[in-house]
Order: sequence, then C-alpha cells, then structure tokens
Amino acid sequence: MNFEFSEDQLFIREQARNFLSQECSADVVRSVLDTDVAYHEPLWQKIVDLGWTAMALPEAHGGLGLGYLELCVVAQELGRALAPVPFSSSVYLASEAIKTWGSQAQQEHYLPRLAAGELIGTLAHSEGLGADAVASSVTGDVINGTKLPVPDGGSAHFALVTANDTDGELCLYLVDLQQDGVHRQTLQTLDPSRGHASITMHNATAQALGNGSVGAPALAELLDRAAVLLAFEQLGGCEAAMESGIAYTKERYAFGRPVASFQAIKHKFADMFVALELARANAYYGACALACDAPDLPLAAATARVSAGDAYYYISKENIQAHGGMGFTWEFDCHLYYRRAQLLSSTIGTQHQWKQHVATRLLQAA
Repeated sequence: MNFEFSEDQLFIREQARNFLSQECSADVVRSVLDTDVAYHEPLWQKIVDLGWTAMALPEAHGGLGLGYLELCVVAQELGRALAPVPFSSSVYLASEAIKTWGSQAQQEHYLPRLAAGELIGTLAHSEGLGADAVASSVTGDVINGTKLPVPDGGSAHFALVTANDTDGELCLYLVDLQQDGVHRQTLQTLDPSRGHASITMHNATAQALGNGSVGAPALAELLDRAAVLLAFEQLGGCEAAMESGIAYTKERYAFGRPVASFQAIKHKFADMFVALELARANAYYGACALACDAPDLPLAAATARVSAGDAYYYISKENIQAHGGMGFTWEFDCHLYYRRAQLLSSTIGTQHQWKQHVATRLLQAA
C-alpha cells in the first residue's frame, strides 16, 4: 500500500499545528490539570469557531462536508498538543453515531448543534459488545443503570448509552444527561486534563437511536472508526514526546559532552523511532481503510489502535528516562505525555481487548 495525505490535507495539518502551538501551550494543559474544570472552554470555543467540530458532518446539517482523512490530520495535531477538550467524545463517537445511524429527526435535531458546538456528546459504554455484559436496561422509554468511566461525562449534554431492551438485545439510546433522573459524579483519573465521570440513570428518559434496532454490530463499527482517529491522536503524542526528549538531550551536558552523543541514548531514541514509525504505518493503513470504507477496516483499526497505544506508552515512558532525574518532576512536561498515553490506552477499550480484536480478525481473514 502506498498511501499519503493530499496537499490540501497536509495544509490543514500545518494550519492546525500552527493554531495549537499558539493556543494550546503546556500552560493551557496544566490549567485544566491543576483545577476542577472539565475542559478548557476558551480553547474549545476557538476549535468550534474554526469548524473542526463540523468537519466531517454533511453540509445539509451544518457541517463542512469533508472526510475522515481531514479529521485524521486534525486528530494528530490535537494529540500532539495534548488538547484538554472533549473533541474525541463529541466528534468521533456522538456525532459519528448520529450521522450514520440516527433517524432523520435525530440528525436534524442533534447534528447542527453538535457542529456549532452548542452540544457536547459522548458514548457511555464501558462493557463488552455482548448483551450479557451490559447491566443497564430499558423498558419503553425509561432507562436504568450505571456507566463508568464515561469520557467527558461530566461536561457532555447527552450520551449514547448502551442498554438491553425488553428482548435482552443490546441497543443504543440517546439520553439527556441534564434531566432529573441522571446523576453524575466526577472521577479522579491519571489524566485530569481529560475529564471522566460515572453516570447513574434512575428512571431516566431514553430515546432509541435510529429505528430502535441499532445494536452490537453498529457499536463495533463505531468503535473501529473511533479507534483509527484515536490512533492519530496517539501518533501525535508520540511525535511530541520524542521531540521533547531529543531537544532536552541535545542541550543537557555530561562529562563535557551533550548527552545526545552517548551511544546508549542514541540506541534508546532509535528504539523510540522504530515504535513511532510502526505506529505511523498502521495509522495510515487505518486511515486508508476508513476513508475507503474497506472490508478490512476492522483489522486495520485494531492494528492501528494497538501499535499506536503501545508506541505512545513506550515513548512517553522513555522520554521520562531521557530527561534523567528531572523527568520525574512536576515542572517538566514529561508526565503530561505519560498521563495522556495511559488514559488513551483505556479509552474505548483496553490494549488487551484490542489485541484480542487483532487476533480474532486475523483468524477471520485467514
């Protein structure tokens, strides 16, 4: 496969990088990390104004009518900047699900408001894909159950919730998180710059997504698409973490020489580079399959997710080591990448679960 982004897509990436380098410094990330706010509202509003939340939505519903590849390059830069905003939950999950499986009335109600940033959505699903793994249930239009952890659950206006219907089948439901029957509690996570919450629903009102039979197959497809986009966020984080380590070792001197000149450090960065390029190759494979809606998207998504997750964890950890004793301090930014790497590795499923997906899908392909 010979895949590369077009000149227009690379231009979007360049503009996104320039914008985030000015508007999303480490101080912005730390301002959320050090406080009780769920996300950085000024940055989020500027992202909305740029049209990123509308990028992949149809023009008929207030979107820009662009594609997944444009979204991939923006995701990469958001990951590079460690942006503390609910972009992935609202765009990769909520908007994508309603755009693909929502009824016409649901699309007309939600999509323009999601595109304009008036609404923030998320996915409330922390179990497996089978109905026997989901404890939440729906009778008529009333839902009961608890979901945790829910990414951006404290700031989202609504959630797509997985629950069992009266026939015991897993289905997706739209739930207004601001109604009286919903209780939310903020959770403490390794990376507070990306808020999480537990959501308890007691006799809350729920609306079935689409025709009421949107279930496990649609959920699996939604998670595959999100996995590719999150892999690009992880890829951007890998790049930034490695660049941070390289810049520091070039400036740090020991025994009268730059630390970067020592062979042991060179080997360390060589291993980091190999992990980064493997993640990049698999992310590009996933992007190509996503853009073409290829039959091998499930395998491409799982492979991208696994390689990007492993690479981000490894590079963020080795970046701390490359900084020496200073890498463990609060003042240096190394822990910001490590926190985000650990958090993203458990979003929409753990690394172990996605590795199982890779094995299963390889067997199916064979």
